Amino acid sequence: MENPKPEEEKLDSDRPVRVYADGIYDLFHFGHARSLEQAKKLFPNTYLLVGCCNDELTYRYKGKTVMTESERYESLRHCRWVDEVIPDAPWVITKEFLDKHKIDYVAHDSLPYADASGAGKDVYEFVKSVGKFKETKRTDGISTSDVIMRMLKDYNQYVMRNLARGYTREELGVSYVKEKRLRVNMGLEKLLEKMKQQQEKVGEKLSTVAKVAGVLHDEWVENADRWVAGFLEKFEEGCHSMGTAIKERIQEKLMAQSRDFTLMQYDSE
Repeated sequence: MENPKPEEEKLDSDRPVRVYADGIYDLFHFGHARSLEQAKKLFPNTYLLVGCCNDELTYRYKGKTVMTESERYESLRHCRWVDEVIPDAPWVITKEFLDKHKIDYVAHDSLPYADASGAGKDVYEFVKSVGKFKETKRTDGISTSDVIMRMLKDYNQYVMRNLARGYTREELGVSYVKEKRLRVNMGLEKLLEKMKQQQEKVGEKLSTVAKVAGVLHDEWVENADRWVAGFLEKFEEGCHSMGTAIKERIQEKLMAQSRDFTLMQYDSE
């Protein structure tokens, strides 16, 4: 009689099924949590172990993370679906690792995960071959890479916000010239916001004048559109010219200061 395949082996119904999931879990988000929820709910009674690779392995095979290994481990410990966190998880799952932790199944999405270590084509190749692989589904629209790309897209906005909150340029990793340029932009944005408020006040006053003068509604709407459009056109042209002139003048000053600073450093050497 042939031995039953691993996936056909009957598990002891009196004990939890030990399911293992692994990953980097950088900037832990709801996509991570949903995958772990799926793993936890694979069986009525599941004990979910979650492995997380350390910084050394991750930097070598995937790249730099935002969070440190200890921060990533701690994030997982606070996920409601996780029963146990295994730090320093291996990049490729082996039979020895499964036996050591008494793992019944490994849960992950079905897409092949290239083995950057060179041990094989897919880090889950062995697990799939012995029938211990259980598929979970990825959550569309969210990933650590997506989150990082959003931050990079609005990088200047985040830097300006944190400068306004009191962070130094050294803490934010920006140059002297970059800091000054961003602070100028912050000042210009505040100025333009005040100008916009003044525009709105002008519109309100025009409306009040029309009511007092008893101008008919339809006639007022037609004239107001023309008056306000003409006013805003001239106003915005002036603001744009002024803003451009200010930026050009400040840029000249910053470049001069930067050259002086460089010469001072050179002379001090």
